Amino acid sequence: MKLTDISLSTNLQEWTGKGYELPRFDRKELIAKTTAHPRWVHFGAGNIFRAFPAAALQNVLNEGGAAAGVIVAEGFDHEIISKAYRPYDNLNLLVLLKADGSLEKKVIGSITESLIADPSLPDWKRLSAVFRDPGFQMASFTITEKGYSLHTASGELLPFVAREISQGPDSPISMMGKLAALCLVRFKAGASPLALVSMDNCSHNGTRLKEGVTGIARGWLEQGYVSEDFLAYMEDPGKTAFPWSMIDKITPRPDESVQEMLTRDGFEDTGIIITEKHTWTAPFINAEEAEYLVIEDDFPNGRPALEKGGIMFTDRETVDKVERMKVCTCLNPLHTALAVFGCLLSYTKISDEMKDPDLVRLVETLGYREGLPVVTDPLIIRPESFLQEVLRVRLPNPFLPDTPQRIACDTSQKIPIRFGQTVLAYLNTNPGALETLTALPLVIAGWLRYLTGIDDEGNSFELSPDPLLDRLTSQLKGISLGDRGPFDQVLAPILNDTGIFATDLTKTVLGPKIVGYFTAMMAGPGAVRSQLKGFRG
Repeated sequence: MKLTDISLSTNLQEWTGKGYELPRFDRKELIAKTTAHPRWVHFGAGNIFRAFPAAALQNVLNEGGAAAGVIVAEGFDHEIISKAYRPYDNLNLLVLLKADGSLEKKVIGSITESLIADPSLPDWKRLSAVFRDPGFQMASFTITEKGYSLHTASGELLPFVAREISQGPDSPISMMGKLAALCLVRFKAGASPLALVSMDNCSHNGTRLKEGVTGIARGWLEQGYVSEDFLAYMEDPGKTAFPWSMIDKITPRPDESVQEMLTRDGFEDTGIIITEKHTWTAPFINAEEAEYLVIEDDFPNGRPALEKGGIMFTDRETVDKVERMKVCTCLNPLHTALAVFGCLLSYTKISDEMKDPDLVRLVETLGYREGLPVVTDPLIIRPESFLQEVLRVRLPNPFLPDTPQRIACDTSQKIPIRFGQTVLAYLNTNPGALETLTALPLVIAGWLRYLTGIDDEGNSFELSPDPLLDRLTSQLKGISLGDRGPFDQVLAPILNDTGIFATDLTKTVLGPKIVGYFTAMMAGPGAVRSQLKGFRG
């Protein structure tokens, strides 16, 4: 049982006999059709793409509802393509880990081609040909929030962005530069319409994508590399659309227990790959069963019928409501709370944290009491039901090997949305209610306590990657467990940073609360646990 087209065709009975669901379409024919008439390219070859959008398209293909597959392109970590896609004929194995302990094993065959998005390599010609095709409908993205950034925290162009703007469209470096260059190819080939769809887990992601790619285009215009007409093409919603979306599916890195289970089945391609850029990948993906993808239905050149695969299409306002419900209230803030306290308390699984009554009390207060009051019901998904599923089914799932250390990555980039928007909602609608918040300031204080790199027993631990890590930890340098403060002046440069919190917390009632919680949790070994035990919401 090897993950190749030949193995699927010659060992069909062995695969199906062991419970593996296989593609129900002629994959050779699909590859030929997609090569000749590409409709969809996805940038970002990671787990979330394989486990969700690619799997959704497979559902559509199984029912004869699509004419083409999806081409995947990777612009950051080329080893994902060379080691996790091409050796396996661009097939992958999706393992859905259900809360009741049962599994679904699906071989995903909707990905017809894998490309490295680098203008110095041969694949760039193929990508350019795809973008020239007038029937090409959409390019989508899961490149993380960092992939859209052009500027430093102080507002200056990132050095490599400044360099690619000065060098022009022939030498793009960033994902936004590469996309702008490919859109320029399409513009020169007749300016056919196209939808550029961010599926990343960040607020107003379509706008973030538009600002990134048009920022590059505007820079090239100022340097004389492109015409005003090209910028107009990129900014004309009838030509280039930037739909908003909300995605939700937990896809941890490949887990050894899943690897062992597959090996017992006789599935041979279970090797876990760690690339030089520290990406964890494999020919298989382990993921939770729950999934939500809501997309603004704005596709000027048409789109695949992905609604037949479970993806929801609606208007921008509804997408915004769903996104705020999930990111600001019902899942992401809870994840961050469990991440920072999980690291402090030496947990290695999110599901184990949900057996801890102190942590359960914290996240329930954060979601039900402090989050739901500022949520607008999007109607297509009910907030109360969504939150209940998160707290009762998804986070406690013992078969989902997700870790607080993974969730803690890039926390400084997540806080403006996961907590800052909730603070702003209270300030705009009921500022007096800020006085009643307890869980939210405790979580922020927990993050600051986490940044000291000292766990609750007094041992040092490795902080997860974060683009602001050096600046934040240097601000806390010199603080030791057992210090009594005062910490007001030390914490002020962080708490008043509107780039992190979306507002100056030192000018709200939350500032002193956060400092107080932080002070209590620095008192000595066991102080974090003591604070959580004393928390009553």
